[in-house]
Amino acid sequence: MKGLSEPLLKPIRLGGLTIERPLALAPMAGVTNWPFRRLCKEHGCGLVVTEFVSDKALLYDSKRTREMIRLLPDERPAGVQLFGADPDTMARAAARVVELEQPDLIDINMGCPAPKVTKGRGGSSLLKEPELAQEIVRRVVQAVAPTPVTVKMRIGWDSRSINAVEVAKRVEEAGARMITVHGRTKEQHYSGRADWGVIAAVARAVSIPVLGNGDIADPREAEARLRTSGVAGLAVGRGALGNPWIFSRTLHYLETGELLPEPGVRERVETALRHLDLMIEYKGEFLAVREMRKHAAWYLKGLHGSAGVRSAVNEAERADDLRALLLGYLDRMEAVAAENVRLLS
Repeated sequence: MKGLSEPLLKPIRLGGLTIERPLALAPMAGVTNWPFRRLCKEHGCGLVVTEFVSDKALLYDSKRTREMIRLLPDERPAGVQLFGADPDTMARAAARVVELEQPDLIDINMGCPAPKVTKGRGGSSLLKEPELAQEIVRRVVQAVAPTPVTVKMRIGWDSRSINAVEVAKRVEEAGARMITVHGRTKEQHYSGRADWGVIAAVARAVSIPVLGNGDIADPREAEARLRTSGVAGLAVGRGALGNPWIFSRTLHYLETGELLPEPGVRERVETALRHLDLMIEYKGEFLAVREMRKHAAWYLKGLHGSAGVRSAVNEAERADDLRALLLGYLDRMEAVAAENVRLLS
């Protein structure tokens, strides 16, 4: 199949930072820790950002928060995402992050819909206070220059107050170098479909790069959104769960026009096992196994005969239990495939 003539993904420059492939992993709480970010980077993801951390927790020198913002050399370029609602506290926390980790960028969360975040006026709650959002960006930019400051936002608080264009203009004026727009309101959480019309309107309204986010789960969907929305790149969130191949398959499709097949059972299981090993290295066996339960289920989602295994992994207590479940499933599926070949021969 003939490749696409005009590149849809071009490098983005944010001051001294160049993002060669603006196909990013969207930050997700409880998911985008170092092991998952590393796997996505290995498949061509051009930018990763930590799961969000509280400005106050960081200033209190929380050990857990310090661990969450740790960046390793093999995942660069990488950013740290902060949430909060006080300009001074956010500025001091951002400066602290730069001091500790020297991230490639600081990302400000204006999109999280979780009540524990919004009740403190942070996350997507900032969309209800555009002037405050603007001042937070202004203060953070001043505190961390020349490190680029970016913003991750939703299109509005609810369907009656979609104000992404206004907020985008304000944060651009305050010095933000890039904006990622998730095409849902806070009220929607993750239901319904992302509104790419609003994302496109933001891309037209500002002169800084905009990444579009929402419902990117397939290389063809990625290509269509890049072609029709005017965004400079994409951020993939839930489409990457159990599926780091979304990045390599999308990049290959954009470069060649060829749609690579979905990964098979063996590749999925082997990647899940490697993910488990990385998680154990990162968090120790007890926490790693419990966090890997959801990832293991995501890796197997949609595979024939996997329902029972996906249920069983939620009961796994030890790493060996999880490995046995995954390898047992692989053995059964390969035995079925071999038998099918025998019967057809």
